[in-house]
Amino acid sequence: MNTKNVITGLALASTFFLLACGSVQSAAQADCTAVGLKVGTPDFETCFKARIREREMDYSNQPLPTKY
Repeated sequence: MNTKNVITGLALASTFFLLACGSVQSAAQADCTAVGLKVGTPDFETCFKARIREREMDYSNQPLPTKY
C-alpha cells in the first residue's frame, strides 16, 4: 500500500462518516417533527437528543441499555 492509497481511503472514510452524521441528524429531526413537535421547543430538543442517541446505537450494532 502506498501513501496515496492510504490518504484516499481516509478521505473516503471521513466523507462517509460525515454523511452518516448528517443523515442521523436529519432523520432525528424528521422523527420529532412528524409527531408534531416544533423546532426549538424543549420537548423537541429532548426528542431530538433521544432519537440521535437511538440511531447512533442502531448504527453501532450495540444493544440499547435497559433499565432492568
